Amino acid sequence: MAIGPLRTAGNFRHLVEDAVSSAIVSGEFPPGTMLTAPTLAARFDVSATPVREALLNLEKRGFVEIARNKGFRVTEVSRHDLEQIVQIRQWLEAPPMRELAGRIPGDRLAALRAEAEAIVTAAAAADLRAYLDADTTFHLHLLSLTGNDRLVTLVGDLRQQTRLVGLAGLLGTPELARSSAEHQTLLDLLSDDKPAAAEELMRHHIGHVTGWWSGRSE
Repeated sequence: MAIGPLRTAGNFRHLVEDAVSSAIVSGEFPPGTMLTAPTLAARFDVSATPVREALLNLEKRGFVEIARNKGFRVTEVSRHDLEQIVQIRQWLEAPPMRELAGRIPGDRLAALRAEAEAIVTAAAAADLRAYLDADTTFHLHLLSLTGNDRLVTLVGDLRQQTRLVGLAGLLGTPELARSSAEHQTLLDLLSDDKPAAAEELMRHHIGHVTGWWSGRSE
């Protein structure tokens, strides 16, 4: 679960915003869910002020919309929009695997393997927030090796626009375990200098967004 008492000291607005956005992306807060500052403040065990600030910022980012006299309503990303996001991500993220195959320095490869292991661990622990954080870290780190900062920014923005409404329902399933392990397999292919296979796996992996991670069979 992404939502619960905040155990970490720091900027509460940022922590609340991060946790709520993760809950929305993962489907813990599905489209149409009404959120209020007092209710979330009680769940986070913080004052309502940083929660309200976080919700207002999430409204600017398109995660929620203001519902007059009610609070904030979680917005929906249509099936058509999600398919377009997936297609763009496949165009942007899969081809670079050919460039990176056989060329990742040993220290960076070791760091990526640790990040891939964190994804598997979070999936096994049914920790959605940790899973999404680790998954984002891995993918953006891998793309950063291309040296193209704009590519990393674009993909990061696209990930923020995504909704994985079926992810919460995948906890503890073989599908989530398999998709998590694909990060490790991808690194094996890159390390073994298999560009075509690495590109195809990345394309297949991103396709889970409109499949398993959206609650649909593949």
